[in-house]
Amino acid sequence: MKKREKLQIIKKHYPNALTTIDFINKVIDYVEEKLDLEPAQIMLADSICSDDVNSIQYPARALEFLGPFKMGGLDGFPFTGLTGMQAFASHVPDEGAVFIYYGPHIGISKEGIVGEINRFGQNKNSSCCGAAKGALNKLFDNSIEPGNITEMDYQMNTIEQILYNQKDRILNHNIPLYEATEVVYEAIDQRIQKLVAATEYNCKYVILAGIILINSDSDVGSFNSTKRFEIINLKTGIKENLISHINATI
Repeated sequence: MKKREKLQIIKKHYPNALTTIDFINKVIDYVEEKLDLEPAQIMLADSICSDDVNSIQYPARALEFLGPFKMGGLDGFPFTGLTGMQAFASHVPDEGAVFIYYGPHIGISKEGIVGEINRFGQNKNSSCCGAAKGALNKLFDNSIEPGNITEMDYQMNTIEQILYNQKDRILNHNIPLYEATEVVYEAIDQRIQKLVAATEYNCKYVILAGIILINSDSDVGSFNSTKRFEIINLKTGIKENLISHINATI
């Protein structure tokens, strides 16, 4: 299957999708050409789901950055919190930058089925994101107890509460899992903004990339639908919105 054929499947739901490889290439080109930095001067922190598919489909060029520091747990929520954010902020080169890549993920199989992918070596499709689908099923069953977050299943309970707070919006959508993913993105984005504001960075820039990470079958790969791409100049405090740069046609 050619790249344009793969993208055609994904773009039915995410019109601005790029392959994850093309996304990372654009980020690296930008920091080299516009910020005059090499990837080795940039500390990458990601807040994406701990699902193994995200490690398997992680672009090789992302390893040109320092890290990654792992912030995310189930469905990408930044469960390492302020301590995690402050930890990698202290690891960044003085004349470099922090690159925070964050968002939930969702599967779309080559047949176009939302919420499923065919994983390596398996004959049948499986859920993606399994945590989001599990929480959504509980939402349908009215089995989420408001405010219930336990020590035994803290991360899953947190995802459940995020969805519960937007129950009507999600269940009234024609593809509830799609809308649940949007809701989780908004929760992650809000939390990342708060964590960034509460952290001191000893470097030149903070780069924020908020995305929906779209996984597909093992022979198709992954894609990004970019929702935020900003550069914060830490010397001037100016925040520059560069979403149009990422979404521009390659």
